[in-house]
Amino acid sequence: MGGGNSSSCIAAAVLSGRKTVDGDYTGRAIPAIYQTTPYIYEKQLLPLTSCDAWGNICTVQEAVNWRMAERVGKMLSVAGFTGCAMAGFALSAGDMKEALVHGTLTQCLEVGKCIREAREQGADPVTAAAEMLGGWVLCRGVVSKKEWWDKDGYFWGWHTFTGKENYAGTELRIFFQNENHLCYKNDEVFVTSPDMLIVVNDKTGEPITNTWIAEGMEVAVVGVKARDVFRTPRGLEALGPQNFGENSPYIPIEEKVK
Repeated sequence: MGGGNSSSCIAAAVLSGRKTVDGDYTGRAIPAIYQTTPYIYEKQLLPLTSCDAWGNICTVQEAVNWRMAERVGKMLSVAGFTGCAMAGFALSAGDMKEALVHGTLTQCLEVGKCIREAREQGADPVTAAAEMLGGWVLCRGVVSKKEWWDKDGYFWGWHTFTGKENYAGTELRIFFQNENHLCYKNDEVFVTSPDMLIVVNDKTGEPITNTWIAEGMEVAVVGVKARDVFRTPRGLEALGPQNFGENSPYIPIEEKVK
């Protein structure tokens, strides 16, 4: 799940007296609007309405395809030099239920509770969270290098993680476009989108977004399986490694870590 977009929707529901659906259209964080389940299920995206912090409001009525809708929306977000929110997917309840990744708000709540209780009990919150998600701790160590740039409204870059203790001799390099998408272990392709790569504080288990990761931080990298819908041919078309410049075929995380 994304960070700001999830909390913004909950806040909007509270302020307007509406209910929040327990689910979302990605089951993880993604950088582009076509990397969503309504695209996979061929549902309706447009019209899109954009509003920035200054009060500029724009509506995208038509676009030649989803990728151009994403580009137009991203350019609108760049124009105002400030925060920008965009709403779309004006779907019927039936179409929404078909495309929805169900129960993700509850899952987020349960993961947060798991991390908190592990800390209270003196247990390892990183391991507890990874086990609850059916994932794997891929590395524990330090952020040894950060490279980043801002282009076309996205946050791009590489993080290098050097393993310590049980992970000594492991170096992970992760490429991100807003979120983490390609992971190389000792220079070989390891885990890629649509599977999830999550960086957390090594001691507290609290997640760290790419905007806040800095060299010298002690972190853990956790890998989690993608939602099944993103492992379909159309799901991989939208969120597979080729979208981020890696031409190797997608190999599920469970096959890479066994």
